[in-house]
Amino acid sequence: MIAAGRFEDGPPPPAPLPWGAVMAFGLGVLRLAPADLWAMTPRELAAAVEGQGGGGARSVPLGRGRLARLMAAFPDKIGSHHQEKQDHG
Repeated sequence: MIAAGRFEDGPPPPAPLPWGAVMAFGLGVLRLAPADLWAMTPRELAAAVEGQGGGGARSVPLGRGRLARLMAAFPDKIGSHHQEKQDHG
């Protein structure tokens, strides 16, 4: 029973670990062998998730200024592929 926002028997149990998502990330994204995935500690798995851009609060989104600097440093080569097709096609 809940009294004043508290559980009489203690806090609610934690949500179950989403094993399907863990396996999909470890096997699909990280391309780990199953034995390597199951050998990882939760802390190692969390570090791998963070390393792939899923770091949550510690990840800093790309700001407009940084995006503009990256776009200036690595411009798209507009027309080069299209021009080659016209020249040869």
